[in-house]
Amino acid sequence: MIIASYDADVLEQAFGIDMSGVEGLGTGAGWGRVAPGGATDGHHHDESELFVIVSGRGEFVVDGETHPVAPGTVVLFEPFESHVLRNTSLRNTSLRNTSPRDTAGEGDDDLVFFTQYWRDAERAMASASAPAREGFGDRPVFVFSTPPTPNGDLHLGHLCGPYLGADAFTRFQRMNGAEAYHLTGSDDYQSYVLGAARADGRTPAETAAHYSAEIAETLRLMDIPLDQYTVTDQDPGYREGLKDFFGKVTASGRVSVAEHDALFDAGTGHYLYEADVKGGCPGCGNDTGGNICEECGEPNTVTDLTEPRSAAAPQAPVRGTAARWTLPLHTFSADVRDHHRLGRVPARLRELADRVFARPSLDVPLTHPSGWGVEPRGDDTDGQVIWVWPEMSYGFLHGIQSLGARLGRPWQAAAPAPDWKIVHFFGYDNSFYHSVLYPVLYRLAFPGWTPDIDYHVNEFYLLDGEKFSTSRRHAIWGKEILTPDTVDAVRFFLAATRPEGARTDFRRAAYEAALDDTLIGTWQQWLTDLGARTAKHHAGRAPDAGNWTPEHTAFLARLGTRLSAVTTALGKDAFSLNQAAAELDGIVRDTVRFARAESLLTDTPGWEDENRTALALELAAARLLAHAAAPVMPRFAARLAAALGQDAPGTWPRTVELLTPGTPVDLADAVFFRPAPDAAGAPDAEPVLTPWLTRIARTALRLGEDEHIAHRTLTQLAAGSLQAVTVQYQILDALDVDLSMDELLHGGTLAELAAVVAERAEPSAVAALTSEDAR
Repeated sequence: MIIASYDADVLEQAFGIDMSGVEGLGTGAGWGRVAPGGATDGHHHDESELFVIVSGRGEFVVDGETHPVAPGTVVLFEPFESHVLRNTSLRNTSLRNTSPRDTAGEGDDDLVFFTQYWRDAERAMASASAPAREGFGDRPVFVFSTPPTPNGDLHLGHLCGPYLGADAFTRFQRMNGAEAYHLTGSDDYQSYVLGAARADGRTPAETAAHYSAEIAETLRLMDIPLDQYTVTDQDPGYREGLKDFFGKVTASGRVSVAEHDALFDAGTGHYLYEADVKGGCPGCGNDTGGNICEECGEPNTVTDLTEPRSAAAPQAPVRGTAARWTLPLHTFSADVRDHHRLGRVPARLRELADRVFARPSLDVPLTHPSGWGVEPRGDDTDGQVIWVWPEMSYGFLHGIQSLGARLGRPWQAAAPAPDWKIVHFFGYDNSFYHSVLYPVLYRLAFPGWTPDIDYHVNEFYLLDGEKFSTSRRHAIWGKEILTPDTVDAVRFFLAATRPEGARTDFRRAAYEAALDDTLIGTWQQWLTDLGARTAKHHAGRAPDAGNWTPEHTAFLARLGTRLSAVTTALGKDAFSLNQAAAELDGIVRDTVRFARAESLLTDTPGWEDENRTALALELAAARLLAHAAAPVMPRFAARLAAALGQDAPGTWPRTVELLTPGTPVDLADAVFFRPAPDAAGAPDAEPVLTPWLTRIARTALRLGEDEHIAHRTLTQLAAGSLQAVTVQYQILDALDVDLSMDELLHGGTLAELAAVVAERAEPSAVAALTSEDAR
């Protein structure tokens, strides 16, 4: 016999509460006490766990939903189910060490429970792979892609990251019954808008409005519909809501107006931050802009940059001081770590947080001197605006409120609800703000709210081995490549090459190879052939399966494995568009191999029953492809479903299904993908200066006339600095266009450089040069 009694005197701290162990029961077991107003730490574990409430009252919080408990309540949690036990009593915590027996019947006791927990590998595996883990229940799910800065349009480097990721994620969750919404907007008050406005000859408001509209159109071309697109400078309630939110942050008592070092332009005295200043990162040493390092993700305060330099003046910046609303972020290490234990937080982000909090101190300014943005209430910081990165934390809540207003839902930015599930998609260079700074600001503004946030981060997407760059014209803009005929191919290729764990590279040749070899040469060819065989042998209608061979059942099982894999790849815990694209291609390649093997007896008498089973299985694979591709390639998925006599996929498949016998199949003439324009023999016209510039390059590099070099870069042609300077001088002398060495060596092919030169030169000079060149 084993007798164990609750003893308050032997309790010790564990999981944020008081606990003691019970030995000899054959499982883990123990007594626990949650003090009034207290709660257990949120956690997930692989054991099954049983709770028996002995005294007191409270509630379990599970995925944002509360479940009341009282004496006699028994609760069993499956492995990996997140749970928090909270004591809702308001009894004075000075009675913390009083035994529950002493205050029984008062209704404000400590909450006392008995727990048992045990490992069951089979049960844990079943729980880890349960379909329910791919969804969020009945909670509203707000999926945010980082609001883009409206200082330019979106290029493929932008699109492949947060926007494609959030769109596919939202589509998959909806197919699984979730109430999921995709929200973003334009981040109008970014300091970078000022630079674009100066370059464009517009006001900041005009520049933001112009590029905001361009961004929205590019997202539409990418088949990324949005449930909420907040234009911050045009939303009538945004400014006041932001001021209210910031007022709550400052009223917390944890931030204050403090005088700290700052940098100023030596010539103009202009306050320097973000794009106005560069220097060495105090964390990794790489060259970086002000306030954040794109390489290591760590923040800087500008004054801690090594060898800082102003973007506008050759002189070194002047060090001075500025009084700004300042957050002592280093005091919130434990709060951030607790937050990171609640939701999906990749190790990459947790490691960044640990690096940031390893510093002895980090005082983050929340306001900066500027004339563009929203000023906080009060006169403590005249001439300053709320820094746009802290501002964005409110922008997410405002987006939810705006969406709710349209849907008739009571969602309020000033009162975030515990059942809100928030999912963030962003690039690694924004990681500090999203996963470290924002949880702290939410804690200060709403101390009673525990935000439940999942984070999905992507690395940089490169173009031909280098970062996408607007200033160097090193970019492929969304509008350059997206059409109704290309969008499926672009989405597939970006999904397959998206930089999820490491930087990856877009190369046009690789894209065109994937289009020609994979999507046209394999997918399209299989589907066309499948349609032709269905028409030939079954009058264009899906046959009923006949006799099954072992190979047939093995192939069906293989399709089931692919379905399970793509489900996991698109799910909330292991979301990976790289893996999803690989599994979609795997469905096709598995089926092509199966069809090739089965085709040996297609026209052989006596095997009709087996042949129609094989064809029915191929059609089942096509049906599976249509459904599984819907989050990644929605236009293709709808077309394929229609060719199979089906509605556009709206629900996620739980199993592989055969087409209903007799369903009309119209695959033979369906066209899903088209060759790239260049591959079709219709090349774009060469820039008018291409012949002239290639002749200059041939002379400088001593290349033969028979060598085609227009579509190669100077670097690819092994040009050294001396040859590049020669080309640079020839361009300057003939057309008065001064290309930098960086542009010459890294700005594109000779044809692309010719286009840049023609754009910058006087039209009369270009006309004169080309006419002379023609003679």
